[in-house]
Amino acid sequence: MKPSLCALCAGLFMSLCATSQAQTRVGLTFESAWERVRSGSDQLAAAQAGVDSKNLLSQGLQGLGGPVVQLSAAAYSYNLNLDLNLDPVNKGLAQIGQMLPASLQAIAAGLQFPSRYSYNQSDSGIAKAASFVWPLYTGGVTDAVRGFVHAQGDEARADADKTGQTLVTQLVQRYFGAQLSTQAANLRQAALDDIAQHDAATVKMLAAGLISRVERLQAQVAYEEAKRQAQKAQSDAELAAVALARTLKSATPVAPTTPLFVMTHPIEPLTYFLSEALNRHPGLAKVMAKQAQAEQLHQGQEGLRKPQVFAFGMHELQTGQANWVAGVGVTWTLFDAVDRDMLAAASNKQIEQAKLTELQARNDISLLVEKNWRTVEQARRQFLATEPGVTLAKEVLRLRRAALREGTGTVLELMDADVNLVKVETERAQVAYDYVLALASLLESCGLSDEFNSYVSRADVTMDGS
Repeated sequence: MKPSLCALCAGLFMSLCATSQAQTRVGLTFESAWERVRSGSDQLAAAQAGVDSKNLLSQGLQGLGGPVVQLSAAAYSYNLNLDLNLDPVNKGLAQIGQMLPASLQAIAAGLQFPSRYSYNQSDSGIAKAASFVWPLYTGGVTDAVRGFVHAQGDEARADADKTGQTLVTQLVQRYFGAQLSTQAANLRQAALDDIAQHDAATVKMLAAGLISRVERLQAQVAYEEAKRQAQKAQSDAELAAVALARTLKSATPVAPTTPLFVMTHPIEPLTYFLSEALNRHPGLAKVMAKQAQAEQLHQGQEGLRKPQVFAFGMHELQTGQANWVAGVGVTWTLFDAVDRDMLAAASNKQIEQAKLTELQARNDISLLVEKNWRTVEQARRQFLATEPGVTLAKEVLRLRRAALREGTGTVLELMDADVNLVKVETERAQVAYDYVLALASLLESCGLSDEFNSYVSRADVTMDGS
């Protein structure tokens, strides 16, 4: 009586724990999961901060090349001392006086200066002035600077788009990976429950002398193997759930509600995806931005060869008569130690490099898109090919159960049928996961990851029994 009561309490406790865990698991569709990632991803936030930085920089440089007005002020104080030796002057006057007529010599002799003279001047005050400089012609340098910063913004946006596309594929991998692991664990557990019943039946059959000890041991081995596989599948499912929860930054376990899916009909043709990839792939946008930067850098270097024309002016801020100046200036560097022809040749090579990189990127992206498209189509066909195997496994299991009831079959044959059904159903789920992941990779390679949910809604086969 006591063992039965203990077993009842233990079963009740485990049931309550399982119910508690089920209550804490949050059901989440793939679309909702992506919203969480998009709003909480540090990678996306960092990429967006880079885009915002370049946008603000571009806005800040819109007025580059306009007039610059400055106010300047200085407080000053000075003391000036001057000490003059006048002896040479007196000697000179004496010599001149000797050459004068006698009537004037007496007058000249009276013209004598002190031998030394000291002068001191000190003052203090404040000087204020307004000045301006207005570049009238810069040879296109200011336009090149603004264009270069704008191209940097395009590059930052391409990087941010690439980050978003990669995160969608990563979420697909972990979200539907958790679905696959959970489904595999459920299949293994269901098979274990059936095999456990068959194993218990062999104990009674051995006692009744209906089977040999070898058959009993074979059933026991099959049960232990099924238990090991179920435990491993459950561990894999728990690890996949942890990975998904951490991806979503969720403190509680997440239960994916969007099932694995397959579209039994082919998706759009290869030409459609190739066209979209060459128009929307972030990698191509980044290459184009690099090319624009190289072109703007070349234009800026060429602009430095041209004369620079500017207007200038300055006016003192004081009452009365104030000093002022205004005019137009021109600077033209005719020679310096930098070889500008070499710099121009270097920037032209950068433009050439960017153009060649673009051609290579187009070839690589086209090849990647075709590879991913073929992988999707292959997974679709493979999924369709698994249906007869599942139907056969279910029929064999039905026949084995009937044979065991009629006494024409063995428990081991029934166990093998159970294991085989789990195997083919798990393989079918794995192919569906391969299809989903291949589809996500295809969309990423085309810059179409944001359309993944539309393909989910178009699926005509799901792995939740519908």
